[in-house]
Amino acid sequence: MSTRIPETQCAAVMKVFGQDLVLETNHPVKQRSELAPGECLIKLEYAGVCHTDLHAKRGDLKRMPTLPRIGGHEGVGHVVAIGDHSLNETVKVGDRVGLKWLANTCMNCEMCRKGAEPNCSSNKSNGYSVDGTFADYIVSYIDYVTPIPKHLDSAAATPILCAGVTVYKGLKQSNTVVGNWVAIPGAGGGLGHLAVQYAVSMGLRVLAIDTGEQKRALALRLGAEKWIDFRESKSLIADVMAATDGLGPHAVIVSATTAAPFNQAIMYLRPTGTMVALGLATDAFLNVPISIIISKSIKIVGSMVGNRQDTIEALDIAAQGKVKCHYEQRTLNDINSIFTDMERGRIAGRIVVKL
Repeated sequence: MSTRIPETQCAAVMKVFGQDLVLETNHPVKQRSELAPGECLIKLEYAGVCHTDLHAKRGDLKRMPTLPRIGGHEGVGHVVAIGDHSLNETVKVGDRVGLKWLANTCMNCEMCRKGAEPNCSSNKSNGYSVDGTFADYIVSYIDYVTPIPKHLDSAAATPILCAGVTVYKGLKQSNTVVGNWVAIPGAGGGLGHLAVQYAVSMGLRVLAIDTGEQKRALALRLGAEKWIDFRESKSLIADVMAATDGLGPHAVIVSATTAAPFNQAIMYLRPTGTMVALGLATDAFLNVPISIIISKSIKIVGSMVGNRQDTIEALDIAAQGKVKCHYEQRTLNDINSIFTDMERGRIAGRIVVKL
């Protein structure tokens, strides 16, 4: 592999919230001599496009990116340079590594020591507080890049670094055991279709909830045992409970961006069940009787991406062939039309950008 580093690159830069990203063909590339100890430069092959990237573009979350900022937080590429005096010798030039939502954490605070790295108050996020993956090159941190398993294709690995690890971590927190029912609203979507596969690999029985024949066929092909079309259902809560032994699922993984699926989940959950909230539902609120939560002894768990070990586990499961992401490949020139398609609900599965 050539380690020659160009002085400029193509990058998609957020400059004004709510406006298109600007494609810059002469964006500077940090050179090897400019890398600090612990930093590495990665030549990217692929970048994923996530709904959180759309939120970043809009600037509609409580935490907003600092602008100007190269967007994107999923990526796979090869290390081409490492800063002098770096202490971690496990990452070497030529290694294939992945970038995820978390670019780096302090690794010393209470949250990091407990494995709750996404909750580190000093964390850096790709595409938010540091430049992200919508570019040919990215500066990252050798302590936080993730090795990609040898037998996993780079394009297929890219969505696992955010969407995959997010649903995998959510399932790990669902308090389920082999043979339990888990309901997955949005089972045919980008996160949902991965959640179906991870749940099946864990020995769970999956009730897929979504709409449309294409998504029904996909969910069932991926291992869902039962299906409910929420548009055809006259009483979703009653139908979900009936499909899961009349008691409701033991857990529900909600990656929606609207309030309704969260509120419905609490009503159809089995007593002592767990709702895991993954979706960034902007300005959405739970609006259910507190007496229901108490009388059914329901657990409500919030989960945001995963830590370094969660990411390695999620990738390993994919490398074993148990999870396969359904994605469409496009180019960085398409980035703004990708966001338009995302806003209009035209994307099935995930989008991976070839760099």
